[in-house]
Amino acid sequence: MDKALFSYKEMKPVLAGLAILTAIQGAIIIIQAYFLADAISSLFGGDSFANVFKKLVIFFLALVIRQLLTVWKKNIAYHFAAKTGKEFRESLLQKLFQLGPRFVKEEGSGQTVTLVMEGIMKFRRYLELILPKLMNSAMIPAMICIFIFFINIRSAVILALAVPILIAFMILLGLAAKRKADRQYESYQMLSNHFVDSLRGLETLKYLGLSRQHIDQIILVSERYRRATMGTLRIAFLSSFALDFFTMLSIATVAVFLGIDLINGKMELRAALTILILAPEYFLPIREVGADYHATLDGKNAGKRIQEILDKESLQQKQDPIPLWQSTSTFSVKGVSVHFADSDRPALQDIQFFVSGSKKIGIIGASGAGKSTLIDILSGFLAPSSGEFQINGKKLTTLSQLNWQSQITYIPQHPYIFHDTVFNNIRFYHPEATVKEVEKAAERAGLAEMIQSLPNGFETIIGEGDNHRGRGAELKRRTRTTDRPRAGILKQPSYHHAG
Repeated sequence: MDKALFSYKEMKPVLAGLAILTAIQGAIIIIQAYFLADAISSLFGGDSFANVFKKLVIFFLALVIRQLLTVWKKNIAYHFAAKTGKEFRESLLQKLFQLGPRFVKEEGSGQTVTLVMEGIMKFRRYLELILPKLMNSAMIPAMICIFIFFINIRSAVILALAVPILIAFMILLGLAAKRKADRQYESYQMLSNHFVDSLRGLETLKYLGLSRQHIDQIILVSERYRRATMGTLRIAFLSSFALDFFTMLSIATVAVFLGIDLINGKMELRAALTILILAPEYFLPIREVGADYHATLDGKNAGKRIQEILDKESLQQKQDPIPLWQSTSTFSVKGVSVHFADSDRPALQDIQFFVSGSKKIGIIGASGAGKSTLIDILSGFLAPSSGEFQINGKKLTTLSQLNWQSQITYIPQHPYIFHDTVFNNIRFYHPEATVKEVEKAAERAGLAEMIQSLPNGFETIIGEGDNHRGRGAELKRRTRTTDRPRAGILKQPSYHHAG
């Protein structure tokens, strides 16, 4: 069992509940096998059906209880996985907001979106499958082996010796499968990032006449992922065959010795049938874990990657509260420099400037001069390598503080219009804004008449797939604040108006 599972919230009570239900289920399996064998041996010995009817009723009752316990355990695992997956998604999104857009850019937006959406779903599936089946494989074979030991020691020894050999072989195949799965996951991440990059650069590729040539690159990346997937499937089929083969061989060995004992009169038919019925049940939990190992490997890898991101140190630091920005406030930057580990040249070096009150400041520079890096610093998404800031004379080493970030409005180069009402898009930066504040923000931005001309006014749906997309982008830039005082940081606000 993955050690990280024990660190999840409410894991121990869930495991305790599953352990109790599994112990009951193991006892039911033994009862089921005993009464079925007893009924068959009685009929074989010449008893009437009426005499064995009670034994068959007990067998079918045990069968029903066993299935109900299985459903109960699956429901426990499902609800736990759903709750944990929801908490993981919320924690991951919160962490991504704390780490900022620079981390998402370095990680790859396609990979990040895939991790948040599909990665969480795969992780949930991993928890649903692995918890009850690992508990089954840990308890049920041991209970069956102990029971068989008191009937026939040799059969119990054969079954007990088969498991370590089986597990050792599965570990070898599992290591090979893990390498293949890791390679497949990397290819999948590359495919996701490449898809997003292709969509973003499609207009540029068409403008340069390179869109058809880019098809070859798409085919190459897709083929690389296909090969990685097929390699993983080959290992999965091989391990499944090996698991079934060794299981079949072990059961056959037990059956041969039981047959010899029956011929020699050393064992009753009822005892031999009980062992023979329990032998497949002994291997069933191990086979189920092996069968789902490859299906859950992607979920395990996704959970591991999510945990790595959650464990990253947040940029936000707790310092003394920063006063609200007013018309008399002052802000200065002194000697701020930024050095990245993958570059010999500093991204920014000895930046200094001073701002006071409510002013519009433009940052102009050539491509690669460090404008985006400076904006990330001012927005609190990046800590400088050196230098300091002063707000109203108060010294700060970083702006990565929730108190500062709550005072600014950050508009990226490509503002996103959510598929929602105009009203909700305007108050995106102020979810608690009142209707009057939203209307006043639209009026100050000069968009009141345009919004009133829409079919449903402020309740008009804009965003993806609507007929007002262009107006929506303009609305996002111009109604960036409500009536509350706020500092605005806009990254290339006139980008879409060039020319």
